[in-house]
Amino acid sequence: MKQKKTFLTFLWDYGVITLGSALYALSFNWCFQPNHMAFGGFTGAAQIINRLLPVLPVGVLVFVMNVPLFLIGVRKMGWGLLVSSLYAMTIGSVFIDVMAALHTFQPMEPMLACIYGGVLMGLSMGLLLQVGATTGGTELGARLLKYRVPHLSIGRLCLAIDLVIIAAYALVFHNLHNALYGVVAMYISSLVMDTVIYGSLSAKMAYVITGDCEAMSRALLALDLGVTILPGRGAYTGKEKDVLLCAFKRSQIAAVKRAVHEVDPGAFLIVCEAHEVMGERFGAYDPDSL
Repeated sequence: MKQKKTFLTFLWDYGVITLGSALYALSFNWCFQPNHMAFGGFTGAAQIINRLLPVLPVGVLVFVMNVPLFLIGVRKMGWGLLVSSLYAMTIGSVFIDVMAALHTFQPMEPMLACIYGGVLMGLSMGLLLQVGATTGGTELGARLLKYRVPHLSIGRLCLAIDLVIIAAYALVFHNLHNALYGVVAMYISSLVMDTVIYGSLSAKMAYVITGDCEAMSRALLALDLGVTILPGRGAYTGKEKDVLLCAFKRSQIAAVKRAVHEVDPGAFLIVCEAHEVMGERFGAYDPDSL
C-alpha cells in the first residue's frame, strides 16, 4: 500500500511539473518574447554577459551559471531536486520550441502582456516550487537564499534578484521602456507565486469576547475547533472577562460566525488572517519549507 501511495505521489508531482513547465513556456512565447519585454532570471543575465563578452552563446551561459547552483541545491535538498529540476528545464524547453513551431504569437498591448505574462509566470513557478522543482536560475537562487533570510517570502526573493538583472539589462541595452514593463511583470509574478505557495497554508483566527464563556466554548468545540481561553479585563468597566481564541480553516468562517451569534448576539468577534498556522489539525514545521 505504501509503494502504491509513493508511486501515485510521484505521478502527481511530475504531472504538476509538466503543467507548470507548459505554463512557463506559454508565458514566454505568448507574452514576453513577442513584446520584447526584459526577462529576469539567468536568461536575462546571460543576455547581458553575451552582450559585454560575446564568447559563449546565451544557452551555454545559462547552463554554466546553473551548474554551481544545482550543486549547492543538491547538498541542501538532495538529489530529488536535481532530477525534478532537470526534467522541468528539459520539458520546459521542449514546450517553448513546440509552441513556437505550432503557432506564431503576435504582440499584444504591453500592459496586458505584463499582466498575463506575470500571472502565468508566477503560477508556473509556484506550482514547480510546491513539488520541490525549479527551472534553475532565479527560482533556485531564491530557494537557496531562503535558508539565509527565512523571514522573506520566496516571491519577494525572486523579485529582488529579477529587479537587479532587469536594471542591468536596461543599462546595457539602453532600453528603459521594455525594462519597466519587465519590472511590472515580475512584480505581478511574485504576488501570484506567493499566493500559490502560501495560500494553502493560511487560515483565519478569531477572538471572541463574551459574557457566557462556557456556552461559547462548547459551541466552538462542537465545531471540532481548538479553543484557548485568555484572561482579559475591560478598560472602561474594569470587569474581568475571558477572551476565546481559536484558529480555523477559511471554509469554516460562516459556521463560526453563526455559532457565536446563536450563543451570544452581543458578543464582540474579531476575525483576522493567520498565515502558516502550525500545530494540531494544521501544518507541521519543516526546516526545508518555503
